[in-house]
Amino acid sequence: MSEYLAVARRMWHLLEPLHAILYFAPEARQVAAGLGHEVASRWPSYFAWRTAPLGAAGPELVAATYYTFSPRMITRYLPRIWTVAEPAKVLDARLVAMDRALTALVDGRLTTAQLTEAAGLARQAAENAGPAARPLAAANRDLPWPDAPHLVLWQAATVLREHRGDGHLAALLTCELDPCEALVSFAAIGAAPAADFVGRGWSAQEWSDARHRLAARGWIAPDGTATDRAHKEREAIERTTDRLAAGPWRALGHSRAERLAQLLTPLLCAVFEAGYLPRHSTLGIGKVKVGHP
Repeated sequence: MSEYLAVARRMWHLLEPLHAILYFAPEARQVAAGLGHEVASRWPSYFAWRTAPLGAAGPELVAATYYTFSPRMITRYLPRIWTVAEPAKVLDARLVAMDRALTALVDGRLTTAQLTEAAGLARQAAENAGPAARPLAAANRDLPWPDAPHLVLWQAATVLREHRGDGHLAALLTCELDPCEALVSFAAIGAAPAADFVGRGWSAQEWSDARHRLAARGWIAPDGTATDRAHKEREAIERTTDRLAAGPWRALGHSRAERLAQLLTPLLCAVFEAGYLPRHSTLGIGKVKVGHP
């Protein structure tokens, strides 16, 4: 990988868990419950939190921008979630949730000066995340920046995370992987257990059909394991994703990206020590294991 492709992947490993706090922190669940969402399952608030920057989006738009969720599963929650709380209210609430969660995590980990510096660097990178053909990144870039440095840092992480994710979907499309095939191939190479994707809503028959399609393409061996071709193609997808995600880091520059990484490390340790996140990330499709960023 070129220098900035490596930087893009490293910064994703650091920023993805920071973004994901919103979906798992108990403070976020409390705020979601206060909005009126059922929180025994994380999905109602997940769809509300992540979709709100798009406005009162319907299931077709969400299926297109999220890609790997079954459209049938999406219709369980959309557009019904907007009758619980409209997008503007959700956007305000997610900043409240992140304020509570991050205040606890940052305490004693970063000085005010360090946090302000990290927020400034992350915002600069996010403001150089080109929005063309990046709907979720663009929607988050359209939001006003909060005043508090810890919230600026989180919002920048969210823009950069969605920027990479949008690019990753382009890489999947280029490789002609449909939504279910993307998950099946990801599981087949051992990046995450297949059981982790049950929540995406695909039926056992749909999963099996996707495996058969991949087998016909030479991605799945007769014993059900991934072939060398599958491993090479998935790594090529990750390299393409890195290349498409490199722009913000090229604009920030290597030394400032390295400084941001140094500043983020104590906060990342706090996230993992808190135990909020699952062992494997299924928030994105790129190769990240939340237990080892």
